[in-house]
Amino acid sequence: MKVSIIGATGYTGSELLRILFSHPEVEIANITSESQTGGNITDAYPHLAGCYDKKLTSMKDLSQFTDSQAVFIGLPHGHAMSIGKQLADQGIKVIDLGADYRFRDESVYEAWYKVPHTHLNSGAVYGLTELYREQIRAASIVGNAGCYTTASILALAPLAKYHLIDMKNIVVDAKSGVSGAGRGLSLNTHFTEMSENLKAYNIGGHRHTPEIEQALQELAGQEAIISFTPHLIPMARGILSTCYATLKEGVTPEAIDQAFYEMYGQEYFIRLLGRGGYPATKHTRGSNFCDLGWHIDTRTNRVVVVSAIDNLVKGAAGQAVQNFNVMFGLNETSGLKQVALYP
Repeated sequence: MKVSIIGATGYTGSELLRILFSHPEVEIANITSESQTGGNITDAYPHLAGCYDKKLTSMKDLSQFTDSQAVFIGLPHGHAMSIGKQLADQGIKVIDLGADYRFRDESVYEAWYKVPHTHLNSGAVYGLTELYREQIRAASIVGNAGCYTTASILALAPLAKYHLIDMKNIVVDAKSGVSGAGRGLSLNTHFTEMSENLKAYNIGGHRHTPEIEQALQELAGQEAIISFTPHLIPMARGILSTCYATLKEGVTPEAIDQAFYEMYGQEYFIRLLGRGGYPATKHTRGSNFCDLGWHIDTRTNRVVVVSAIDNLVKGAAGQAVQNFNVMFGLNETSGLKQVALYP
């Protein structure tokens, strides 16, 4: 089937092209870039030479998408909702890799992203496949989950679903490779600023905070409050999220084990390293896997869950393809069986 990518010259756009090249059911129809319109994708990403020889068009010409069954949108927040509505009105399925369709309550989006939401009541489904698979199957618009959020929600979901933790006392400490900041130039992500450096940012104010809380609240059926601190680390890709939660009275280590295996035991892309496991970003690099390990700290009565993903794959493009597969009734692993790059 034919698919198009809006915003193909961002990191997630290039990852989509890399993944979809090996997808047995997909043909790339159109790819767009407002900054490099008329150029070839291989000029922006020489590693795609021999795989694609396609000119970049402007997304302003919506007629080019009429023969696409699905369109992936890789634009900054605030830019997808208008074009998403127009595409959906034409019967084209939309997978938005930005934030515009992630929230049930548009007022939460507007409060955190500081722009008005113009496509109210779109019926969009949150795109974290393992948790919302059945809703995604029937969706016309999917708001792909964010990278920090994917790692953190998957780590905490079993604990919330089975009511094993205090939902108002959760701490998430997450570290991301610099590609999570995008391809644009910035002093904060300059090589000499990041090399041999590690720094926190947006403490208490990162926009992925309400996204994590939204999913956990739905699972637990009660309010969730998290303290989220993101960090930048001097590597290109990968996220390691370490999540801390206070156990409810009487919860045993065996109950924690059972919750993870009941929820994820049959999930292809979630690898359970078990109690005592230590996920590492290098073990998921370039793949769509999420590795989970958990530890019980009896001294503090806390459970500590560690999650590792590739922010550009399971945290973005890979998950988008996983959602695409579900939306069209394809094998969920189609195009996504890449083994992690190691070392």
